[in-house]
Amino acid sequence: MAFKPQTNLETHKVFNQPEPREALPLWDLDAPLRAAIERMAPAHTAHVAGFAETIGSAESVAQGRAANRYPPELKTFDRAGRRIDEVEFHPAYHDLMRKGLEAGYSSLAWTTGQAGGHVAHAAMVYLLTQVEPGSCCPMTMTYAAIPALASSPELSARWRPGLLSARYDPASLPAAEKAGLTIGMAMTEKQGGSDLRANQTRAERDGAGYRLTGHKWFCSAPMSDAFLALAQTNEGLTCFLVPRWQPDGTRNAIQLMRLKDKLGNRANASAEIEYHGAWAELLGEPGRGVSTIIEMVHHTRLDTAMAPAGLMRRALSEAAYWTRNRMAFSAPLVDQPLMQAVLADLTLDWLGAFAIGLRVAQAFDSASDSERAFARLAVALAKYWSNKRCPGFVVEAMECVGGSGYVEDGPMPWLYREAPLNAIWEGSGNIVCLDVLRTIRKQPEALDALAAELTLARGTDRAFDAALDATLSRYASGVADAEARQFTERLALLLQASLLLRHGDQLAASAFIRTRLDGDWGRTYGTLPEGIDAARLVAMI
Repeated sequence: MAFKPQTNLETHKVFNQPEPREALPLWDLDAPLRAAIERMAPAHTAHVAGFAETIGSAESVAQGRAANRYPPELKTFDRAGRRIDEVEFHPAYHDLMRKGLEAGYSSLAWTTGQAGGHVAHAAMVYLLTQVEPGSCCPMTMTYAAIPALASSPELSARWRPGLLSARYDPASLPAAEKAGLTIGMAMTEKQGGSDLRANQTRAERDGAGYRLTGHKWFCSAPMSDAFLALAQTNEGLTCFLVPRWQPDGTRNAIQLMRLKDKLGNRANASAEIEYHGAWAELLGEPGRGVSTIIEMVHHTRLDTAMAPAGLMRRALSEAAYWTRNRMAFSAPLVDQPLMQAVLADLTLDWLGAFAIGLRVAQAFDSASDSERAFARLAVALAKYWSNKRCPGFVVEAMECVGGSGYVEDGPMPWLYREAPLNAIWEGSGNIVCLDVLRTIRKQPEALDALAAELTLARGTDRAFDAALDATLSRYASGVADAEARQFTERLALLLQASLLLRHGDQLAASAFIRTRLDGDWGRTYGTLPEGIDAARLVAMI
């Protein structure tokens, strides 16, 4: 039986303190999510709703807290001194992994044959991020590895069934002996970071395979069954698949040197690793490693574009719950005009991040050349801008909760620690903005596709039309590298505004354009201009 906490204490009576939320109504209270799935992926509505119920349950929320409170531990040796290079996770992490994989987090987009698979996947990213984003990493990598493996059909044929099995099998065994598989990534090195061509890891041919020697500064999900890795060959930087077990059933020569002591994403075991003659198989063509692995990066970027919308949603929902259930100055805190302005302002950024993330996912679902070109450009816009907004957004939401928001008992501290991650992962801000310029210079059809998308909203709002015309005019002669951030920001805001105008609440769209595009805004949240119905915006949370 459940025991109610004591509220009549010896020194005072406990009141005006909202009850802690054990479960999260992730589907029922998120009208934009419900509307978007019905419009963009109707065949998956029941599935996404069911996943929202599972992952928002009291059990899953408690598991998310536990997975962050008890981070993974590196076990380099067994008790007899034999090298094992294993990572031990709290049971809560395994439970969340099982719920995600068995719901098709990494496989749904590739297996159902129904339209909207990538949209449904992105919605699952959005939902799980609100509960425990650390478990998302290995599932995101596995999802994104599928198109990269296609560059080697024979290799794909062997690995694809296990990767798409929708089964979670955490056992440390050769791939052929497992019910389900995951794949990680090991790209960056100490001396290069995002400059992948500075990589020094070497690959030497060994019969049908290769032997890799070198280090990797960041290895995502080191307990994966295999990793996509870059190494130098005589032909240049090349992509390889490195399994954790060799074909003869022995452990591969992959040593986990340490787990990164990260600011956030604590449930996920990011590692620094070394290859000591690790056996690997060629993936793609020799010397074309970047172009091979970039297909994986392209799909992981979808998830890094969607994750900040999930973090924003959870932070905003916590702020709204607190302010609706707490009195201040003889009135509900949510009804105080200045608090209402802050919450309304935050709502606009959440809606924009959500809309652009799912629109990119919709483009991933399409086979048309124009949509593929649009996706190449738009995923970078969404990743850059939504993640730039996320840390400040979470801080403001934390401040709405006050001192209680700064205490580890609640979710705000881990949301705050998580907020900067996706801006760094898979290309930090400068890299992404330079990728935007590289895309439009090499693939002008991508900018044409974006322009066509933006034009769909013409004639619905004068301020939007003026902002679009001004942007097209300003950059008609090209964009210098030093302007890449400003250019990327402007395109992202225009795309968000266009989507809100066509598919969102018109009040929200008008307020978004007036503040984000037309300049009628201050420099902090809560500085909305006169005439905006803040109460109705807050009602959308």
